[in-house]
Amino acid sequence: MDELVGAPVVAVVVDVMRAFTVAAWAFAQGAEKIVLAESLDDALALKARHPDWVALKDGPAAPGFDAVNSPGLLRSVDLGGRTVVQKTTAGTVGALAVKEASLVLCAGFVVAEATARLLRTRACDSVTFVVTGEGGRADEDLACAQYIARRATEAGTDAAGFLSRAAGSRAAVELAEGVRQGVHPDDVALCLELDRFPFAMVAALEDTLMVLRPRAVPSSADGGADSG
Repeated sequence: MDELVGAPVVAVVVDVMRAFTVAAWAFAQGAEKIVLAESLDDALALKARHPDWVALKDGPAAPGFDAVNSPGLLRSVDLGGRTVVQKTTAGTVGALAVKEASLVLCAGFVVAEATARLLRTRACDSVTFVVTGEGGRADEDLACAQYIARRATEAGTDAAGFLSRAAGSRAAVELAEGVRQGVHPDDVALCLELDRFPFAMVAALEDTLMVLRPRAVPSSADGGADSG
């Protein structure tokens, strides 16, 4: 994020462990939209104005918040028709940093193919990948960004090496060892579940809020680029 100069035309913001894996699970559990909050105070203010919204954050449970940033914990929550307010350390910050881009996609391995397919469908000439974790050095995010970039331009890219890098990343180790709070034992495995969901996730400004929504990307839209 520190290297961003001006607004990119197309941005793919990557946070594998765990913001955008959680976002994908929220949509799978029925959420209508996700509002990306600027700060914890903003998240709580939105929740205060909209008591029916579901607010979630990184780390341990806290007063005013309904959930934590864990796919393993969120997968059992019924979010049918609900709006989720999400504030995380890296992922939401990255998306907000490129909110002026004409197209902002939020991604992890769970939506990698749908994200790449949308890039192919749009025939994007230039894509900026925003690697959010560890100041842009998180290997799980770098691996996912590189994999999506390959899939956007090449058919038949093997995911195994990229997933292996992510599995050995610092974030994966910390989650597995319980160094971080607000964690479910299945979180790492869920974050590495390739193409679990068939949709991409598009963030855009709606009034003054940055709102994330799922976008279905039919496999036929790529004209057979998946063959091989």
